[in-house]
Amino acid sequence: MTIQRMDNVLIVVDDLDAAISFFVELGMELERKGPIEGRWVERVIGLDDVRQDIAMLRTPDGHGRIELAMFHTPKAIRAEPKDAPTNTLGIRRIMFAVDDIEDVVARLSTHGAELVGELAQYEDSYRLCYVRGPEGIIVGLAEQLS
Repeated sequence: MTIQRMDNVLIVVDDLDAAISFFVELGMELERKGPIEGRWVERVIGLDDVRQDIAMLRTPDGHGRIELAMFHTPKAIRAEPKDAPTNTLGIRRIMFAVDDIEDVVARLSTHGAELVGELAQYEDSYRLCYVRGPEGIIVGLAEQLS
């Protein structure tokens, strides 16, 4: 066997508390939050003088996790426009299955989320949309209909 599971996805942010609030509103649970620094992390990520705060969040089913990191040193850099379109190379979005897509969009909008396109229906199977949250993070939402 080559892998056991996908453990987490890392998202580097400038405002850790805003990002935590956004993902908690989405329905994720905060597992832990705290500082990370020291030679061991510098060796793993290939940067010197690392001081960061991280938060680990998990989906309610316990199978998916997101790690949020806010770097104090070295300062984070932006590799692309903040509001990069969905066809930009690299990781573009994280998709979540939800029960009530309109409710989730409304709740996330109180945290600054905006629709990227429109809420659309795919055949009789799904209602789907993308929202842009903090740091320009694109989150896909899918409500299964049948």
